Parts: sequence; structure tokens; C-alpha cells
Amino acid sequence: MKLKTIALFLFAMSSLVAAGQAVRQEKKMTKNNLHKNKLEFDSLVPGFTLAFSYGYQYPGGDLLWRFGPNSNAGASLTYKNNNNVFFMAQWGFIFGKNLRGQNPLDSISTSDGHVIDKEGKAADVRIFERGYTLSISAGKIFNSFLSPNKNSGLLLTGGFGYLQHKFKIYDNGSRTPQLTKEYLKGYDRLTSGVAITEFIGYWFMSKNQYVNFYGGFEFTQGFTKSRRSWDYNLMRADTESRIDLLSGLRIGWIIPLYKKNATTKYYY
Repeated sequence: MKLKTIALFLFAMSSLVAAGQAVRQEKKMTKNNLHKNKLEFDSLVPGFTLAFSYGYQYPGGDLLWRFGPNSNAGASLTYKNNNNVFFMAQWGFIFGKNLRGQNPLDSISTSDGHVIDKEGKAADVRIFERGYTLSISAGKIFNSFLSPNKNSGLLLTGGFGYLQHKFKIYDNGSRTPQLTKEYLKGYDRLTSGVAITEFIGYWFMSKNQYVNFYGGFEFTQGFTKSRRSWDYNLMRADTESRIDLLSGLRIGWIIPLYKKNATTKYYY
């Protein structure tokens, strides 16, 4: 009985010692992993990211006489290499309701600005700005005293793409025969062309990869022309070349598409 008690005591002590060693080993491994992850993100991490953004833009050039400020909701796919060289493909949806210049429906409007529907009443017609931008750009992230790690810093990019805009004419209730689908093409002033884009701002990637964002100033210069064969207001085709400018502030949220330990191979 005495031997059994001693054996149980020794077994309990050995279990406590083993448990203590396991806890110490786990703490050591956790500390090493945290240190390793910090080392990984304190160095340059290449990889893809997905970003969703919002921009508020002011028109310039010929566009200034057609629309006021607009919103631009965008999505982009980016790749950054080991030298912080940056590549981006971006799409943006232009929308707004600030109109300037001649009403595109002047030729079918009454003296007080109403369009008459098929029942002889003032139609409920609403006009908006719609369009989009597509661009491919390249640039670089420059580390500075404001950079918390090597993957954040001043971002400069430049590229080229495509710009399109038009009047979105909505006939509420579809009660106006002169605004059917085919006739609308003579009023919407669909315009598009190649474009050049520039961006200057700040790109931030946190070490835990949960808080990632960018923001800055974006500029677009579009070399456009009408894509319609007839303009009812002009009573002819619009063949003039245009320079449409957009400039404004863009902010976005970044989603990393690479794993936290993607750069382990650089340290072992």
C-alpha cells in the first residue's frame, strides 16, 4: 500500500512537470511565431490584393459644360512585387445627377421645360449622369518616415484606359413615345474614348493584415467623341473631338489575397 501511494505521488509529480514543460514550449513557439510574422511583414511582401473604393470627382475641359461633380464607385486588382513596384487594373462606375448646359431634351420640350406624354400630360422624365472608367496602371510605393512598415508608403501610379459617359434618361412609367429605346440614342449623347490616368496618395498595409486602406488624388484625361450617328438637338451628327477631364479624391479598402506566411521562404 505504501509503495502504491509513492508510485501515485511520483506519477502525479511527473505529470505536473511534463505539463509545465509543455506550457513553456507552447509559449516559446507562440512568441517565435509572432516574431516570425513580424519579421515577414517588416520586409517586402509581394502578392495580389483586391480593393473596393469610392471617389468624388470634379469635371473639367469639355465635360465641365455637360455635368457637375459626380461619384465613382470602383473595384481594382493589384499586384506588388518584391521591389514595391505596383500594377493595377481598375474599373469605376460613374454616377451623378448634377447636370449643366443645354437640356438634352430641349428639342421635344415645351417652353416651360416639360416633355408631353401620350396622354397630353407632363411626363415624369428624370435625367442622370452615367458612365464608367477602365484603366491599367503601374507605379511604386515609396517608403518614408510616415511608413509603419516596408509595405506602406507614398503611392504614385500612371496608366491608360477608357472613359465613357452619357445622359441616362428615365421615363417613369414609359408613357412617352418619343423616348422609346431607339429614340433615346439621339438624346443621350453617348461619348467615349481613350484616357490617361494618374494617382498620388498613400497605401497602408497593417502588420496583422486586418486594417488596410489607401487614399489620394486621382486624375483622368479622356480624349473622346460622340458615339451616336445623330443628335436631335443639333439635327446632325456630332463629330467634334473632346477633352474630358476628371479629378478628385479616392479612398479604398484593401483585401490581401496572399497568406500571412507567404514570405517564410525568405527567412529560412
